[in-house]
Amino acid sequence: MHTGAVFGGLSAVERAHLRELTILFLQRKALSGAQGLEVTPEMALAVAAQACVLILELGLDYYDGWVEIVIYPGAFRVARETADEAGVVSREEQRLSGESWSRGPVILSWDEVAADLAESRSGRNVVIHEFAHKLDMLNGDANGMPPLHSSMVREQWTDVFSNAFEHLQHQLECHHHPDIEPYAATNPAEFFAVVSEYFFTDPKLLRQRFPAVYRQLMLFYRQNPLPGTDHGQS
Repeated sequence: MHTGAVFGGLSAVERAHLRELTILFLQRKALSGAQGLEVTPEMALAVAAQACVLILELGLDYYDGWVEIVIYPGAFRVARETADEAGVVSREEQRLSGESWSRGPVILSWDEVAADLAESRSGRNVVIHEFAHKLDMLNGDANGMPPLHSSMVREQWTDVFSNAFEHLQHQLECHHHPDIEPYAATNPAEFFAVVSEYFFTDPKLLRQRFPAVYRQLMLFYRQNPLPGTDHGQS
């Protein structure tokens, strides 16, 4: 199995720490298959290792408060009710490859997880995306503002992420080629999840397109996925 870009920048010491975290993660979490899928030990390990990349320098406590990971064979359907400005409620079905619930399960499509492992795709990793949402939800609803460390400046994070989010939305409105995956422009929560995907799968591109966002993510995740580069470099 290809390990993908997620593990590419880790040192030998970091890899050893990741193995320890992964084992502990699997002891704390319950992984189950849906629609008849049997979750093999290799599948569980693949999901757990990727999930633990995000918390490599944060600790397993960041994933406290919930236990379940549900894995579907492929994309799964969910029904959503939405209300327009007039208050008219409509029901629509969506096909998803991943979903995170606050205090509830993480739901994943194994087809998507396997594709991420088989081939490194810039800014695409469903496990990173959904577990970034989990971190975002630690202080309430997912809103693109995870609980920042005491050494970080909340106003700085807000300015940096707001400016980058608005810049991406402007690019799309003007039909310019977007700097990153357009889905990031959906809302601030999706922006945080998508830039987290880039941070771990294509950090060079993220640092090039959004250097200030890259620096904030380095401070939050306490990692620098670009080996041999200075933490303050843009």
